[in-house]
Amino acid sequence: MRPPAALVLALALLAAPGVPAAESAAGSSELDQLMQLLAQRRHGRVSFTEVQHLAVLDQPLRSSGELLYDAPDRLEKRTLQPKPEDLVLDHGTLIMQRGTHRRVLSLSDTPQAVPLVESVRATLAGDRKALEQYFALHLSGSLESWTLELIPRDATLRRSIEHIRIGGEHDAIRTVEIIQRDGDSSLLSIGPELRP
Repeated sequence: MRPPAALVLALALLAAPGVPAAESAAGSSELDQLMQLLAQRRHGRVSFTEVQHLAVLDQPLRSSGELLYDAPDRLEKRTLQPKPEDLVLDHGTLIMQRGTHRRVLSLSDTPQAVPLVESVRATLAGDRKALEQYFALHLSGSLESWTLELIPRDATLRRSIEHIRIGGEHDAIRTVEIIQRDGDSSLLSIGPELRP
């Protein structure tokens, strides 16, 4: 199975929010507008492709599938290619399934994963206060094309994650990029909404 950081960040693909301009500061009206847009989205089902660059591999890992979101905190990543895999985050529990192998983790037992999970959950929920508890937020662009950069506040997380960059349009997330300190990275590209 993939490293926990990549797994949790992959769930970020499920988002479909939007952000506007300039670096955020307390009271930023643009960031407040973005958070309001995000909070309005209650459900989502989108296609995704993911490319992971890992120093230990000569070639990037590529995968694709579907992402599902139900507010406020159920996220699912269904990888269809190259091999079926299912990741579900539901009310503080992360379930990973590949073939007959199943692993269940409680976030309360893995506190180091909480900020990564919150980067996704709080963004999808439009929960600025929760995001700012773990990350410094930097917003750029316009509502038509925005980028929200999350920089970890916690020294332990900063040792592994340099930043998380979420890009989108209006209320739709289009990319989630995670840059790790060791040079590894992942880029999730999110397609349009899928019909049920």
